Amino acid sequence: MRYLVLVSHGTFAPGLHSVLRMLGGERADVLSASLEDGMSADAYVARLKEVLAALTADDEVVLLGDIIGGSPLTNALNVLAEQGLLAHARAFGGMNLPMAMTALMGLATQDLDALAQSMLTEAHDGARELQIATDDADDDEEDDI
Repeated sequence: MRYLVLVSHGTFAPGLHSVLRMLGGERADVLSASLEDGMSADAYVARLKEVLAALTADDEVVLLGDIIGGSPLTNALNVLAEQGLLAHARAFGGMNLPMAMTALMGLATQDLDALAQSMLTEAHDGARELQIATDDADDDEEDDI
């Protein structure tokens, strides 16, 4: 089985997990764990091990973290290494909703290389500044939002 695992500081990962449930339904292949304010690294690792306990050596993992080099992501990689799953994992930092939704939609159907490319494209394309029309704008201009 292939799993989508979300990790973060604060409540970002469980919050994003909640949004994915709202948009895509309840799924056993999506897991999340977060390093909450005041939580020790050891407590976070223990929680992460509980969340990942169901994974087997035959499973694959798409791991999304909030910050590249951040302790939630680096500790998640360490736990996957301890479980012998690092060779079956793809890790990404800078997660956002478009990236996570793309991962969710292609998790079971796309090969990992194609899924990774789609996720990165959606993550990039999903972030941009909107041009907001105001009363001061020229009436002849019609900007699409």
